[in-house]
Amino acid sequence: MTARPPVTDWATDFDHMHESWIENPYPIWDDLRQRCPIAHTDRFEGAYLPVRYADVREIAYDPEHFSSRRIVLRDERLPLVPFPPITSDPPQHRGQRAVLLPLFTPAAIAPYEAKVRELCRGLIDGFIDAGACDGAAHYAQEIPAVVTAMMLGISAADGDMFRRWLNDLLVLGTDDPELVMRTHAEMAGFFMAEVAKRRARPGQDLISRLIEARIDGAPMSDVELVGMVRLLLIAGIDTTWSALGSCLWHLATHAEDRRRLVADPSLMPTAVEEFLRAYSPVTIAREVVAETEIGGCPFKAGEMVLLSFAAANRDPAAFPDADKVLIDRAENRHAAFGLGIHRCIGSHLARMELTVALEEWLRRIPEFTLAPGAVVTWAAGAVRGPRQLPLVFP
Repeated sequence: MTARPPVTDWATDFDHMHESWIENPYPIWDDLRQRCPIAHTDRFEGAYLPVRYADVREIAYDPEHFSSRRIVLRDERLPLVPFPPITSDPPQHRGQRAVLLPLFTPAAIAPYEAKVRELCRGLIDGFIDAGACDGAAHYAQEIPAVVTAMMLGISAADGDMFRRWLNDLLVLGTDDPELVMRTHAEMAGFFMAEVAKRRARPGQDLISRLIEARIDGAPMSDVELVGMVRLLLIAGIDTTWSALGSCLWHLATHAEDRRRLVADPSLMPTAVEEFLRAYSPVTIAREVVAETEIGGCPFKAGEMVLLSFAAANRDPAAFPDADKVLIDRAENRHAAFGLGIHRCIGSHLARMELTVALEEWLRRIPEFTLAPGAVVTWAAGAVRGPRQLPLVFP
């Protein structure tokens, strides 16, 4: 990713790829809510940024004016590449989503819990005696990569390739269109081969089940099928490892919350929801396809909107003490999994992975902090979370 021009004013020149946003976006959102709750920039060929929960929600529930066909804000608009159903609008969206929903119910993901727990224990075994690890690279990033590969029936040994794809698409590719298109082509080739294998020898994995699925009585096209499988890989990995890394970062830097959670494991469900609210990883885009007005701000057709669910979740008008992380927060209608018709299908899986990963970590490593002099790096782009998280423990 090339160096970004400095931001002159976040209200009129915002850039979510700028270093200030990557390191600490919260003061930016707080400032904008006070003076310009729907910002605009001429970057990205024109884009809007709502930072109030109500405005984000209204846009997310309005596919008539805000299309999902482009979900990543880039310096240059690229040819459309389908990742159904997240890039689909009504009416196509409904049938595509219906195909996936039964695969991610609580009952469907329950059999994976024991496997996730075993995976977490094995990862911890690999570094606990050293008294130190990179909580992001050695733990958080490993878990969803292996789990998603397991569910899709592909090799977890390709984890490094999956990470490269995600980085190329969501970070480096923001200002490198050729890299994005090469990565899309590489992913399509990989999954077309996987689909061909399942057609020859069907199994019980998600790819096999999607091949068997029908929408209005008809099988999905190869383009639709491969796009859906690519979505499951991307959505299932980067978002969850970013959320888990943020959980570990918080517990490493907030000893009181860590010790309280260790002493009272019954707090885990509310703690996970609060971590999701406070450190929501996902920022997604919409394309304005018809002129409209939201929150008193006119939206011009042809421009983009950056929907920061993280900003919405820090809105004090929607959450009391929004800037505080309260692991016993009782009422928590956060938007970490999105809002509207595209709310995350894999939310039950993500919650399970986060819960199990934190339970197993705290059971074995109840005391840990950032390593002395640690440099924590946060990802740029559509999904925010720690990419480097040096931790030490007794």
